[in-house]
This record gives sequence, structure tokens and C-alpha cells, in this order.
Amino acid sequence: MRNTFLVLLFLLPIWMVNGQDTLRLTLDEAVALARRQSPQSVAARHQYRASYWNWRSFKADYLPSLSFTSYSELNRSIRTVTRPDGSDSFVPRDQLSNDGMLTVNQNIALLGGSVYMQTGLQRLDVFSDNQVSFKSTPVVIGYSQNLFGYNSLKWNKRIEPARYTHARKQYSETLELVASATAMKFFQLATAQSNFRSATYNYANADTLYRYAQGRYEIGTITENEMLQLEINYLSEQTNRLNARIEMDDYILDLRSFLGITDNVEIVAEISHDVPEFIVLLEEALSLAHQNSPDTELFYLQKLQSESAVANAKASRGFKADLYLEFGLSQTDPNFSNVYNNPLNSQLISLGIRIPILDWGVGRGRVEVAKSNLEKVKIELVQAQTDFDANVIKLVKQFNLQADKVDIAYRTNERAQRRNDVAYRLYLLGKSTVLDLNAAIEEKDRSQRAYIRELQNYWSLYYGLRSITGWDFEENSPLNLPMEEF
Repeated sequence: MRNTFLVLLFLLPIWMVNGQDTLRLTLDEAVALARRQSPQSVAARHQYRASYWNWRSFKADYLPSLSFTSYSELNRSIRTVTRPDGSDSFVPRDQLSNDGMLTVNQNIALLGGSVYMQTGLQRLDVFSDNQVSFKSTPVVIGYSQNLFGYNSLKWNKRIEPARYTHARKQYSETLELVASATAMKFFQLATAQSNFRSATYNYANADTLYRYAQGRYEIGTITENEMLQLEINYLSEQTNRLNARIEMDDYILDLRSFLGITDNVEIVAEISHDVPEFIVLLEEALSLAHQNSPDTELFYLQKLQSESAVANAKASRGFKADLYLEFGLSQTDPNFSNVYNNPLNSQLISLGIRIPILDWGVGRGRVEVAKSNLEKVKIELVQAQTDFDANVIKLVKQFNLQADKVDIAYRTNERAQRRNDVAYRLYLLGKSTVLDLNAAIEEKDRSQRAYIRELQNYWSLYYGLRSITGWDFEENSPLNLPMEEF
């Protein structure tokens, strides 16, 4: 009766400490909570949101844009004017200029230039002469391009889709890594709570055995050495229980912080002994990893960026020309009603060139540096791809064996618990020694920790495999990325 009372007394802090509320969590509930509100998930969500809007902005660069510009200027000043005879004189100016322009612009990725169409109207009020005049541009069509230069539109059309795809895959991977980290912290707490329960149970048993040994020592059925050993066990178990309580509190705080729980609640980890059992085919896992992993997308993105840097360096080194063409209609008249009548043609063609004659090898040096960086990136990517494949292979092999290891650890734990019960009864009957009893207790605690550790390893491998392949092998379907209306 006393033994049962002590067990209940020391298990009580698990359910209620200083009036704290209790939050019981399974692993699935903890993972769902972490994905929804943990600081890591929230940060990943905002990072993906930024990538999403960068992607939207990139796509908008290749769509027609419509803009309106307006400019007004009031000029009341005295300026120097040169007369036809070459002399200068001061002339007062008092005028107001207003103009507006509507522009449609379209970038052309293939050529790297842009074509535009404009229409506008300008009004000029000269207050000193009490005159008003208008200038209209009914339509202007123009084209501008940098000839032989670096085509950023063309390269961005290759780089930005890869960048956004990497961001999307990275967001999915991050959620799985958050789940993996949650599993680790969940089972750390489960281990600490198991240690506390074991320490409480061991302490209650040690107290009972010590009191029982005092009676046996008084009647001379055990030696003083054995009684002292039992007293030492009793004191050690008391210390172990206190240390286990401190460790459990620390892991509760750690998990609570990781899950983003701000309330002062006591978390209890409820372990499920069932684990999904399925075999992952190695070739399938490698194929899915190559398709869905953000690492492979990052390899491709780095290669594109290096090739773009080489193209930029080559374009910056050689002959350059800027072409500007504009054709349109315009007219001016003091009366607004006539400003659109009989418009006159207007043309503008501008070509500017720059030819490097002597730069002491600066341009060539930049090109060679960019080429060397590209070759370096290619070599690093080959090695990174090899290491990536090796990591997938190792992960698959470990996972396929882990369910059996969990089952073995579970059966070992059951046997150790039974052995401990038998050793306890045998000692009470005087048929075993203290050493046998201590060995059974240590084996019980060790097997319990080993079982929880194997569960932790299983779920870490489970979520690690999902993160690297982007695939739910249990449901045989791709991971569903939580999309939001940004």
C-alpha cells in the first residue's frame, strides 16, 4: 500500500505542477502544431511569400505595361538671351508648362530591347504676352535596344523560373525538416518523462526495499553490507528522481518554445507504439529526389548564374552600341480644337557606339575569371550531386531497416520490464541478491530509453526521407504544399 502511495505521489507532478494546465500531445498533433505556428515555419512561410512576389514581379516584366506621366513647370525668372548680333541681354520669363503622356511598353526578351507607343498633349501659357499654345503627339512608336550587350531579359527568363522552383521546393523541404526537428524534441521529452516515471518507480521500490531490509537486518537474515547497499540505492534513486524532474522541465520548455506555445502549460508527450511499415525502393527514391529536392534545383540555378556571369563579362568587354528609333506624328496650334488637325511626321534615329581600344587586359581578365568560376562550379556540382545521391542511398537503407529495429527494441523493453518484476519478487522472497536486483533495474531503464530512441530514429528518418524526395511514401503521393492567397 505504501509502495502504491509513493508511486502516485511522485507521478502527480507530471499531470499538475503549481496549478499548470496540461497539454497532451501525440506526435502527429505536435507536428501539425509546429508546421502551423512554430517560428521556423512562420519564417519559412514569409521567405516563400517573398519569393512568390518576386516571381510575380518577374513575370510582369514580360507583359505590356501602361503608365501615365505628367509634368508641370512654372517659370518666372530673368535669363540671359543671345541676340542675332551676338550680344547678350536679360529677358524676363513668365510662363507655365503642363504636359501629360500615356505610354504602353513591351519588353522583348529575345532581342533584349523594348518597343513602346505613346500619346501626349502639352500646353504652354506665356503670361507676359498673354499667349496660349498647344502641342499634340497623337501617336509615337519607338524601339530601344542595347546591341551586342548583355541580354538580362533573356537570362532572367532562364534563371528566375529556376529560382522560384527552388524556393517552392525549399519551402516544402523546410516544413518536413520542421517536422523532423519536432519529432526529435518530442521524443527527447518522451525520454525525459519516461526517465522521470522510472526514477519515481525506482525510488518507491528502493524505499520499500530499504524499509524491508531494516526489518530483516534486525532479525539477522541479511548482512550490514547488504542493508547499506540498499540504503545507498534509496538515496541514489532519490537524487535520480530530482535530476529527472529537472531534465523533464527543461525539455518541456524547449518543446514549448519550438512549437511557439506562449502559455504556461505542462506538455505530456503521448507515444504511439504503431509505426507505418513500408519499403522504399532505392531507384524510386533517387528518381524522386532528383525531381523534387531543392538541392538539385539549386545545382541547376548555380550553373545558370555562372553561365550568365560569363555572358555578362564577354558583353562588357567587346563592342557596344545603343540603338534608338522613334516614329510618330505631332502638331502645334494656339487653339486646342486644331491641335490634332493635319499632324506632321516626326522621326528620330539615334545610334551610339563604344569601342574599347586599350584597357590593359581588364576585360579579358574579367572573362577569364568568370570562365574559371564556371568550371569551378561545374566541378563542385558534380561532387555535390555524388554526395547527394550517397545521402539518399544511405537514408533509404537506414529507413528500410528501422521498423525492424523498433520492433526489436519494443520486445526487448517488454522482456526487461518482466525481468525487473521477477527480480523484485525474488529479492523479496530472499532468492536473489541486491546485485541481481540492481542489474535488472538498470536493464529496465536502459531498454526503455533504447526503445524511445529507436522510435525517434524512425520518425527522423521518416521525415528526412519525405524532405529529400518531396514524396509521401505512405500514401504514395506527392507532398501537398500549403498554398496561400498572397
